[in-house]
Amino acid sequence: MPYHIAVIPGDGIGPEVVAEGLKVLESAASRFEFCVDIERLPWSSQFFLDTGRLMSEVPLDDLRAFDAIYLGALGDPRLERGLIERSVIMTLRLGLDLYINLRPIVLYAERLTPLKRVTPADVDMAVVRENTEDAYVGIGGSMRAGTAEEIAIAEMIYTRAGVERCIRYAFDLARKRGQRRKVTLVDKSNAIRAQEIWRRVFGEVARDYPDVSTDEIYVDAAAMFMVSDPARFDVIVTTNLFGDILTDLGAVIQGGMGSAASANIHPGRVSMFEPIHGSAPDIAGKSVANPVGAILAVAMMLDFLGEREAAGEVESSVRDLLVSGRIPSLDAGSGLDTAQVGDLVAEEVSGRVRS
Repeated sequence: MPYHIAVIPGDGIGPEVVAEGLKVLESAASRFEFCVDIERLPWSSQFFLDTGRLMSEVPLDDLRAFDAIYLGALGDPRLERGLIERSVIMTLRLGLDLYINLRPIVLYAERLTPLKRVTPADVDMAVVRENTEDAYVGIGGSMRAGTAEEIAIAEMIYTRAGVERCIRYAFDLARKRGQRRKVTLVDKSNAIRAQEIWRRVFGEVARDYPDVSTDEIYVDAAAMFMVSDPARFDVIVTTNLFGDILTDLGAVIQGGMGSAASANIHPGRVSMFEPIHGSAPDIAGKSVANPVGAILAVAMMLDFLGEREAAGEVESSVRDLLVSGRIPSLDAGSGLDTAQVGDLVAEEVSGRVRS
């Protein structure tokens, strides 16, 4: 049976980078002899402007019928800030209970990082971000908006079940990643006392994984160490808000926002995969967006689907092209257009370049 994959190209550069990701997916499917059935979904800013419809109005059972969801990018300056992003991303994350946001941070070539005296051996970590709680659930609001007496409130929500399943995922991931087997908890429990739940649960879960080493640091120290000593990290587990911030820092460390991919996962259920860059309307339609993040999101999707050999080939192809300099950089100034980058990776995956 083919894998049934929903594709949401989205806004701005989203359709451009998704096209290259699908090109690589097709190449991998041909080489490793599996089939994919692609269904494009229209949810985007332009679709809302044309129809007034939001994804949040879609029955969730329609989305659960897919094996995976592949998203490009969302956002349009013509609309209220965050309207489409919340409608699509929060519908998927909360509605499908995608409780893990997984973001690898890997430096493929030394020239790509802005950090001094840092090599690829120093930057190879994964951030496990809790994805369905914290300030992002939207509990709160404002009153007297626009006046001198305005009040705005947002609640941070943490549940025992939500915290524990996220931490256990991180420990399981550390076991799978290899010899280091280390999990670092990042929180701010000294100032945000509600986050003490993370410390307690982390300590309890750690007892079930005696082969995995642990440490706990505050988020400000974590940001500092990601810059000054990234080699200290293997797997980071953290809250929704802190994970969102730290992983963008990680993307810059590995070469830029165009390089990074993420997975929104519920193990064993339909999950969603995307590059983490925005819709970049200033370069949309110019064919200069770098699609590497979208291509690496395909690799994460293939790994989730069980096509691990194909996933590894996509990632190693990107690595080889960056190390060799055939893809010179991970930004819009690489000198290659969007389709050229996709072609290089697709050809590498197919084996034609190697042969």
